[in-house]
Amino acid sequence: MHAQSLNRPARPSRRALLWLIAPLWLGLQACTPLAMNANAAPAALWGTEWRLQSLGDQAVMANSTATLAFPETGRVGGNGSCNQFFGRVSIERDRMQFSAIGSTKMACKDSASAQESKYLAALGKAERFEREGDTLLIYVQGTEQPLRLALNAP
Repeated sequence: MHAQSLNRPARPSRRALLWLIAPLWLGLQACTPLAMNANAAPAALWGTEWRLQSLGDQAVMANSTATLAFPETGRVGGNGSCNQFFGRVSIERDRMQFSAIGSTKMACKDSASAQESKYLAALGKAERFEREGDTLLIYVQGTEQPLRLALNAP
């Protein structure tokens, strides 16, 4: 009987199987849709430009030139309504935070100047975002309705 057991292949222990399966399971977890969306969301913004459609519950003025561009990782720019602006943006998952925003100082019509002030102030209080196809929603601290932007065609 002893000779027969030596010819039979050894069965791996449960512990050994767990050590083999655990890395595979962890690798598959890294590929879940949640993880892919969390990492893909910021990357999908770099190199895009958006046109402002509404400031929360307020529509933008007719023929508005307000835009928001993400030219490269960590950088932001655009047109506030009259002046060009630039700055930094930090994006992590669905969180978005703008900093070091500066702008040119051209004289503007009162309506464009007022819209620009509201727009840049809202960007400074941005908390999170959602991208729904060609629409970008930026949720701002202290407001119920998000900024709504439409993707500019390349």
